[in-house]
Amino acid sequence: MTRPEAPDDCLTEYTRILADVCVTGRRLTRDELESLRTQGERAAEHGHGLRRLVRRHLAETRAVAATLRTTGVDQLLAAVEQAVDAFAEGHERAQKLAMRQEEAARREFIDDLLYGRSDLGRLAERAERFGLLFSRAHAVAVAQGAEPVDDTHPATRHVETSLLARFAERRVLLTTKDGRLVCVAPGDQDDVLAFFAKQAYAATDGGRVAIGRPHPGAGGVVHSYEEALNALDLAHRLDLQEPVLRAADLLVYPVLTRDRQAMADLVRDTLGPLRGARGGAQPLLDTLTAYFDAGCTAAEAARRLSLSVRAFTYRLERIHKLTGADPADPMHRYTLQTAVIGARLLGWPDREV
Repeated sequence: MTRPEAPDDCLTEYTRILADVCVTGRRLTRDELESLRTQGERAAEHGHGLRRLVRRHLAETRAVAATLRTTGVDQLLAAVEQAVDAFAEGHERAQKLAMRQEEAARREFIDDLLYGRSDLGRLAERAERFGLLFSRAHAVAVAQGAEPVDDTHPATRHVETSLLARFAERRVLLTTKDGRLVCVAPGDQDDVLAFFAKQAYAATDGGRVAIGRPHPGAGGVVHSYEEALNALDLAHRLDLQEPVLRAADLLVYPVLTRDRQAMADLVRDTLGPLRGARGGAQPLLDTLTAYFDAGCTAAEAARRLSLSVRAFTYRLERIHKLTGADPADPMHRYTLQTAVIGARLLGWPDREV
C-alpha cells in the first residue's frame, strides 16, 4: 500500500526555489510554476487541506527569511506570492475535478436508481455511499413547481439546507430529476417526507408534491417514484387542488382506468348525450364535477360556478333529461360520478374516447 504523501514532502521543491530566488533575484520559471501546481494537485488527491499546507509554506518562508539580509526580502515575498498561488491553483484544480467526478457518479447512480435499469446487486453496493440501505423499505416524494429546477437552483439549495438542518442524522437522499425535486427516505420516516413536502411547496412558490407508498428494495424506490409521478399526472388531469398528494389516497383512480376500453364505453354511453346540449358538453360536465366535488350540495356547487341555485338546478335537470340519469338518485349518481372521473382522466369531451 502506497503511503500518502506527507505535507513536508510538498515543501522540498518550494524550499529549493526560494533559496535559488534569494541568491539570483529572479522570478519563478514556467516549469517551476507547473511543478508547484502538480504538487498542489497531489496534495489534494492525498486528502491534505489547503489551509494547513499554506501555513506550512508560510512557516518555511519565515525560516528562509531569517537567513536573509533586508535587501533580499522583496525578492523572497514576490517568489512566495507566485509559488503559493501556483500551489493553491493546482490544489483547487484537483478539488474541482474530484467534485465533478463525484457529482457525475452521483448523477449516474440516481439515474440508474430511478429508472431501475442497473443490476440490483451493484446498485445496492453503490447505494450505501449515497446514504441508502436497501435492506429497508423506502418512499419517494416528488415536487413539481411552475418552472423546472436542477441541482443548482435556489429552491433545491433551500430545501436541502432545511433537510440537513433538521434530519442530518437520517439516511435521506435529495436530488433533482427531469426538472423536479425528488426526496428518497426510509419508508417508516413519514415525518421526513412531510417536512420535505412543506419546504418544497414553499420553495417552488406553491408547487405540488406527491408522495409514493413505501416499497422494499432497490426496485421499491423505482415503484414509489413512479407512483409519485402518476399522482402528479392524475392531479393535473383531474385538476386536484390539494398541494400534497399521497399515492395511497389515489388508488381508486388506477383501478377505474385499468380497463381503459370499459371506462371509455361508460363515458360515451353515459355522458355522450350531453354533446347535444346548447354550448356543448363541457358546461354540463363542469356542473357535474362541481356538484360531486361539493358533496352533492347544490348551493355550494352553484357558488363554486358563480351561478344562482336556480340556474344550477336547471342544469341538473337538463343533465337528467339528456342522459336519463338523475344526479340526485344514489344509483344514478354513482354511475354519473364514475363517468365524470373517467371523462377527466381520458380528456373527454376535447378528445374522442
